[in-house]
Amino acid sequence: MEVMQAQVALETVTASVGGGVVKVTMTGDQQCRSIEIKPEILVDADAEMLQDLILSAVNSALDQSRELSSSRMASITGGLPGMGF
Repeated sequence: MEVMQAQVALETVTASVGGGVVKVTMTGDQQCRSIEIKPEILVDADAEMLQDLILSAVNSALDQSRELSSSRMASITGGLPGMGF
C-alpha cells in the first residue's frame, strides 16, 4: 500500500477555470504544484473575480486529486469500506 501511495503522490491533475485563464496543478496527495494565471485576465479582472477563479480552480484540483487517490487505492483494497481513502 505504501508503494501505491508513493506512486499516487507522483501523479498530477490539473484544473482549469475561466476558459483556461487560471490553472492549478495538484499531486495525488493533495500538494499544490503550480498555479498559472494568464496575463490577459489581469487587464480586465478585478481582485474579487481573480480570487474567485483561483479558489474555484484550487477546489476543483483538490476534488480531482482526491478522486485520483481514491480510485488508485480502491484498485488495491478492492473497494473495502473503512480504509480511509
